[in-house]
Amino acid sequence: MIRGIVAFMARPVAGALAAMLALCLALTAGAAAAQSGRTFSPVAYVNDRAITNYELQQRMTVLQLFGTPGDLRELALEQLIDDRLRLAVAAQFEVVPTQEQVAAGLEEFAGRANLDVETFLGALAERGVSEETMRDFVRAGLAWREVVQGLYGARAQVSEAEVDRVVAVTVRQSDAEVELAEIRLPAGNQADLAKSEVLANELQQTIQTPAGFAKAARRYSIAPNAENGGRDEAAKPLGSLPEAVRTQVITLSPGQITEPVQIGNTLSIFQLLALRETALTEAEPVAIEYAEYLIPGGRSEAALNEAAKVAGRVDSCDDLYGINLGQPPERLVRYTRPLNEVPADVARELAALDAGEVSTALTRGSNLVLLMVCERVATLDPADVPSREAIRRRLFAQRLAAYGDAYLAELKADAIIRYP
Repeated sequence: MIRGIVAFMARPVAGALAAMLALCLALTAGAAAAQSGRTFSPVAYVNDRAITNYELQQRMTVLQLFGTPGDLRELALEQLIDDRLRLAVAAQFEVVPTQEQVAAGLEEFAGRANLDVETFLGALAERGVSEETMRDFVRAGLAWREVVQGLYGARAQVSEAEVDRVVAVTVRQSDAEVELAEIRLPAGNQADLAKSEVLANELQQTIQTPAGFAKAARRYSIAPNAENGGRDEAAKPLGSLPEAVRTQVITLSPGQITEPVQIGNTLSIFQLLALRETALTEAEPVAIEYAEYLIPGGRSEAALNEAAKVAGRVDSCDDLYGINLGQPPERLVRYTRPLNEVPADVARELAALDAGEVSTALTRGSNLVLLMVCERVATLDPADVPSREAIRRRLFAQRLAAYGDAYLAELKADAIIRYP
């Protein structure tokens, strides 16, 4: 009897539990489905081809692991948009990298981190990056490289005379000086960069005279010398220019214009006005010792005021150690680098400074950079000058990259890019 009553009373309880369990399972399944839907939902369309949230998160993780600065979401999305455009063009030309090429590309990529492919992919997998993500990344780069070389390889060829000039100037950098005009355009984010690339390429291809360049500089340039037609007041030592500018300038004749060069948060084209030797003696290339002191606050009034106070209290890089006393040590970093290894945005500022002088034109993340020249020193022996073939490959690669960037900017300008 008791067992019967217990069984009778248990029936509605068991039914309630079953119903509750069913409801929980339904809710869990629904949540999982919703999460899956969000994971693979589109975040952008490029000519009606979707980029999913999964791809975006994967690329953001890759950028984070590689220590990429800036807004990772914005940068990852722009890279994925570029990859869609690259792969679409590659498909039009029937360019499809083979599995062997992709494997070699992965090996090259892993080699930059001094790892074999298996270890490299395993390390990425531990952080949630799939092998297919890296293969897609490499595949897009390989396909684009082949497309650009096919379209522009003939135009990017380097002559013997150009190599001769690079060799001669490389071992006499401190004995040559240049007069340049510059048109500097904004490139602080991907939207500005895309617009500036289109404008820079248009100006580079259409300007015919120094007067025309000066007129365009006054209209478009954001550089301090814009009102002067983009011209500096004095000539600069050739060796003080950023490498990406220097290697183009030495192949130009007066009046010719460089391909667009991205320097920090700006994009510039330069017109060569004059290039002359200042001495007949051979001189070694130089390195530069400089310091970066980081001031929190970006370009805020408080940060700029602090920078002005610091600049007024220091006469040499050694003085900065006293300024940084009691502060986090990473706020002050001192470098000694060959000129061709100095970041382009830093090199441009250093070119205008003498030892003990400072610049506050740059930022690093949310910090204002107080940049100071410590000294310029000789480091390289002329015997260490790169071979003619190495110089030829470098110039060819730089020209090809410039053509590729211009072509991609055109593709992006013509594309229909929309966000849901």
